[in-house]
Amino acid sequence: MTVRTAEHSDLPAILAIYNESGVGTTASADLEPITLEQRTAWFDEHIAGGYPVLVAEDDNGRVVGWASLSAYHRKPGYRLTAEDSVYVAPDRLGKGIGALLLPRLIEAGRAAGFHTIVAVIGGTNEASVRLHERNGFKHAGTIRDAVRKFDRWQDIVYMQLVLNDEV
Repeated sequence: MTVRTAEHSDLPAILAIYNESGVGTTASADLEPITLEQRTAWFDEHIAGGYPVLVAEDDNGRVVGWASLSAYHRKPGYRLTAEDSVYVAPDRLGKGIGALLLPRLIEAGRAAGFHTIVAVIGGTNEASVRLHERNGFKHAGTIRDAVRKFDRWQDIVYMQLVLNDEV
């Protein structure tokens, strides 16, 4: 398994994983599939803004997971705080791919100069909570009934990792 910086050629695989694992489950608040045009604009914005996007590629060259940092909030005072995303192909869940991606994403965040990474996790996603705990994230709070998806309410768990104590 290889973890590397994502390229434009990875976008169809990133999109497929997101639409299955994110839109098709409670892992994201998106209700409709994302288009390749939308994902391309997202990718270009990330690269231009200095936000890392990584992929996990198996030994056959298949992208089986991806991770990114995104702007936590658009207001300038939040510029050193990023929100993480980690998605794994449904047929590869539980195989340690998230455990390979998240530490590399944290290091990429440090290298990019971020101070804090925030995880916004669907309250029923215990595997993601455990993954973040194993990588030093601390619980920062829960917002009850924050997302309405699949005809039910979902809590959102906030976790946080402070990368350094310096400004």
